[in-house]
Amino acid sequence: MPSDESVFSAAVGILYVTCPLIFLYLQFCTVPYGRHARPGWGPPLPPAAAWFLIESPTIWLTLLLLPHGRHLSHPLALAIISPFLLHYLNRTVVYPIRLLRSGTKAGFPLSVAAVGFCFNLLNAYAQTRSVTHYAHYPPAGDVGWWIWARVAAGLAVFLWGMAVNVSSDLALLRLKNTAGGGYKVPEGGWFELVACPNYMGEAAEWLGWAVAASTPAALAFFLYTCANLFPRASSHRRWYLQNFGHRYPPSRKSIIPFVF
Repeated sequence: MPSDESVFSAAVGILYVTCPLIFLYLQFCTVPYGRHARPGWGPPLPPAAAWFLIESPTIWLTLLLLPHGRHLSHPLALAIISPFLLHYLNRTVVYPIRLLRSGTKAGFPLSVAAVGFCFNLLNAYAQTRSVTHYAHYPPAGDVGWWIWARVAAGLAVFLWGMAVNVSSDLALLRLKNTAGGGYKVPEGGWFELVACPNYMGEAAEWLGWAVAASTPAALAFFLYTCANLFPRASSHRRWYLQNFGHRYPPSRKSIIPFVF
């Protein structure tokens, strides 16, 4: 039976290996949910149920693993794992509730939800074991100010990204309500600069978290996030241009203002 350390190393390795593969795959295929939904990907789930299923391992598996971490009570581990749980509390509980209230009815393919569930199972294990067990921390009383400064800077970026992510998701749900369940051109705030400020915010979250954690697992998660969200943001921008034509400002980038 493989040791926990070998399983952990394999999990982190899988994250790194799949980054370029998923990025290349998404250049040719847009994952079929939301505005890109299309038949042929299995039975549909209600969107709220799908998102709860997809994101749930990041809550229950993380909480199951926490007591087994040798650094569980270390202040750095607590400072780093807490925002991870905060993000996924929003994604697992708050966001599905908002979807229910919004009346969103477009089906979410079970096959896509299953892949998302498996990824979060792998990632929750890798990140939780990394932060609470395998990371190398100085003794709690000897943590230098420069380490806390790095963690604080990373978490500041994380919190800014989460604020952008949550507020943008909420704006899109409200806009969908006014469109009778359809789509409109979003306006105001970061939507004036990019097609997907919600994705921009999420990428910023995991960049900040990777800086705060400074572990190979956290870096792998950030790279995977970019490999997944950058192509999807590009697909969103193309979709807006195809469906709204001149009504959609062509100057808006996909996910990074003025750049991409």
